[in-house]
Amino acid sequence: MFGVVFPNRSFPIDISTFSQIDTFHWVLDMNTFVGEAYDEIKEMCIFLLNNFTLPPEKALAIYLQSPGSPFVFCGAITIARPSAVLSLNWPQPGSAGPQLLTSPNSIPLSAKIGVSVEDLATLASLDVSAQKKIEHLALKVGENLFNFMQSFCGVDGNKLVVPMDILDRWFKKFQEKATRDPEYLKGFVL
Repeated sequence: MFGVVFPNRSFPIDISTFSQIDTFHWVLDMNTFVGEAYDEIKEMCIFLLNNFTLPPEKALAIYLQSPGSPFVFCGAITIARPSAVLSLNWPQPGSAGPQLLTSPNSIPLSAKIGVSVEDLATLASLDVSAQKKIEHLALKVGENLFNFMQSFCGVDGNKLVVPMDILDRWFKKFQEKATRDPEYLKGFVL
């Protein structure tokens, strides 16, 4: 049905390495590969195998779970997008909550990757990591603007006072740096 590769860490792994929970759910215990160093695994490539046909309205959703945390959505693949390289942003360990693919009374002791067949319409985004990169970029640009404004502001009671043309000056400086140094904008991305 599907295969997985951890770039620079593994050979292709097929579905037989995963524990099948039921017809539509599989779990890979990361202790199998890396033990407690699961958070060093930063990427995963997942792909549909050639002879498997996923219905067009379905997706294989990928979830991550750190020890003691709930599963969190990571991304998905579909018949129209049969492979993806996903950034693995592991949840904080020990942030117990509802457990997907496990019984409510069990606390997971190792990190896991869950794969689930789900309706495509129920998934908000196929690639959570791309959305997180965009959010991170926006936060870094906002932080850059705030730091620039702080160097020109004064305080009037509980209000910051900045020159009227501060946004124009910041944007011009931002554009000049980006033009001079192509690597400048890459520093804003994860």
